[in-house]
Amino acid sequence: MGPAGTDPAAAEPVPPHGYSHHREDYLARLRRVEGQVRGLQRMVSDDKYCIDILTQVSAVTRALQSVALGLLEDHLSHCVADAAAEGGPVAEAKLREASAAIARLVRS
Repeated sequence: MGPAGTDPAAAEPVPPHGYSHHREDYLARLRRVEGQVRGLQRMVSDDKYCIDILTQVSAVTRALQSVALGLLEDHLSHCVADAAAEGGPVAEAKLREASAAIARLVRS
């Protein structure tokens, strides 16, 4: 990406992603997850009780799932909705992409 959100090849502004209006919230949540993971590393390093570590792993997993669901909701309400309004192959591609993302989340 070039300066000010432009694609140098197209020389036109790139539209914002669906999560753009929540970017700072997502970054804050991911920083908290990062801190939780560092805490997990300390717990393992300090030879803490297995169940306590597993409890924290579960908390980190839930936090990441929450971020993923928020991003998915933003993607569906912005990117997919815009593509559906446009119709045609773009809409079909966005719907396939969203379905694949949902399938990955369900499997994880």
